[in-house]
Amino acid sequence: MPSAVSRGLSVAVATVLTAGAAAACSGAESSPMTGTAAQRDASPAATGAKDLPANFTDQELDWKKCPETGGDGLVGGELEPMPNGAQWQCATLKAPLDYADPDSKTMDLALVRARTKASGEERLGSLLFNFGGPGGSGVSTLPPSGPEFAELHKRYDLVSFDPRGVSASSGVKCLDDKELDEYYQEAKTPTNEKEGRQAFRDQERYARACAENSGKVLPYVGTEYAARDMDLMREVLGDEKLNYFGISYGTELGGVYATLFPDRVGRAVFDAVVDPSQTPEQSNLGQAKGFQLALTNYLKACEEDGEDGCPLADSPEDGERRISDLLKQLENKPLETADPAGRKLNGSLASSGIALALYSDDFWEVLTEGLQTAMDDGDGTMLLRLSDLLNGRSDDGSYDNSQASLTAISCADTKPRYSLQDVQDKLPEFEKASPVFGTMTAWSMSACHGWPVRGDKDHPEIDAEGSEKILLIGATGDPATPYEGTRKMAEALGKDVAVELTFEGEGHGAYNSGDRCVQKRVNTYLLEGKLPRDGTTCKASGSGSGG
Repeated sequence: MPSAVSRGLSVAVATVLTAGAAAACSGAESSPMTGTAAQRDASPAATGAKDLPANFTDQELDWKKCPETGGDGLVGGELEPMPNGAQWQCATLKAPLDYADPDSKTMDLALVRARTKASGEERLGSLLFNFGGPGGSGVSTLPPSGPEFAELHKRYDLVSFDPRGVSASSGVKCLDDKELDEYYQEAKTPTNEKEGRQAFRDQERYARACAENSGKVLPYVGTEYAARDMDLMREVLGDEKLNYFGISYGTELGGVYATLFPDRVGRAVFDAVVDPSQTPEQSNLGQAKGFQLALTNYLKACEEDGEDGCPLADSPEDGERRISDLLKQLENKPLETADPAGRKLNGSLASSGIALALYSDDFWEVLTEGLQTAMDDGDGTMLLRLSDLLNGRSDDGSYDNSQASLTAISCADTKPRYSLQDVQDKLPEFEKASPVFGTMTAWSMSACHGWPVRGDKDHPEIDAEGSEKILLIGATGDPATPYEGTRKMAEALGKDVAVELTFEGEGHGAYNSGDRCVQKRVNTYLLEGKLPRDGTTCKASGSGSGG
């Protein structure tokens, strides 16, 4: 993979996602666990950091140099310091496993930080990041992307964490590396009822492994638990209020935090905003439409940018047809690759690779290369590498737990459990929304089929009345969290809480697109407390209006 994009793609894996629609599925098996009991029975006021025993709130974090080798999601290798020379440090926070019973078992949460050199009134405290998922490791993501937040580092300690169930924070384990290779190689998008029944059985086998290997933590990995963890972090870090930067799923986590603790919200930015009003079915359908829009925009740009037109096709319509044909062919005849383990590119892996590359127009050139070599040369290597990034597979054949934790957190959060008939009934609507991604996203509705932890809600319950202002950023070309979700989050947060900023551009996440207009407005708010005018628009060229 070209070095110019490999770092960005690696970071994108963590920022990615609500990737349930883009990833090749995870599954479940029923058991009597009732993991959201603490969420139902304990009031927010009774489970905030200020009400926890002193052994939690008074703990002192032992910040040390981050390990150079590190399994379970810990960053490996020597970390580059921040541009001002600040070194990265890692620590472990102890939190209650169950906030309804804080005197019982505990859970270790992994943190990473770069301290600001500011002091006195110049120092604003900590700025806590969540880069998305659910399932993304903040410990692995913040250090390599730290230079992009160098301006904010002038006055903030930059801090991130692995949410409970993710990577180094008691990460959920389901299948081992060899089993995951087999799982993804055997994955097939169903085309009839028989294949659909088999897909549901595969989900159940996957879930049995999750229950066997991680059953003790599965009940306690939901978003409300993570939000309470963030309040404990705020307390232990010594901040009166939580200053927060959430991206993608991180906006949902931030919304839940603001709902539980509206009086503890400091300066907060939500980028690539999740629609909190949607059920999993509605979210999947929205992603089908979002990825279809991104694919159309990519094919149009391919046609406009090439001197002799797009090398993939004569027109965007022809390009879409060729991609659809490729995916269908791969279901029956996977392509050979240069993978040392002998893995082939099937339709499910190809879809995942294409979806990953649509997260940012920075990756479009790589996508063109991958599609071209697959279509013209019969070589699936590039698309397989892209799918590996989405599925969390490293070059050495090891997997992180991003997909397992994504499933565990999502299924702990949401109540709906869709049947084979539900999926079959919805297929026409999904396929109409996206001829390329519709079938895949419809079948991903089965991800929580029989999951061993019962979900509690149809969708997040967001209401942050009384909170400080929160800056929401939505990109018009975002495939994973479509632009319309920004308005829905604003409505849910409550009157006079949200300030909306529109980015007219492609990709998932506006701040890290490098757009100067967006960055200027975010930096001015976080550093000086000055919000842009509600309704401000930034265009991808870097010019802005209304602010």
